[in-house]
Amino acid sequence: MGEQRKHLTAEEKVSILRQHFLEKVPVSTLCEKHGLNPTVFYRWQKEFFENGAAAFERKSDAREKRLEERNAALEAKLAKKDEVMAELLMEHVALKKSLGEA
Repeated sequence: MGEQRKHLTAEEKVSILRQHFLEKVPVSTLCEKHGLNPTVFYRWQKEFFENGAAAFERKSDAREKRLEERNAALEAKLAKKDEVMAELLMEHVALKKSLGEA
């Protein structure tokens, strides 16, 4: 039976990366100490550098971006609802005409 996966917090991951970058602890030593596969360490490193810009974004910029994304999603949902409503209305009118009610 394999070992159970460890679920480390973001702070723990950053701490491990910091030990490598600032204290120059070899990756092999860190992986052995924390029971990590080196590919996991390098994935964390890649994610850390890819998302590093977020640390320097102003909070309002990040919030504004999230609001814009949410607004776009809601607008798409509203457009879909409008399409469905128009289709239902056309079917309703056609049904009324076929029954001679219009």
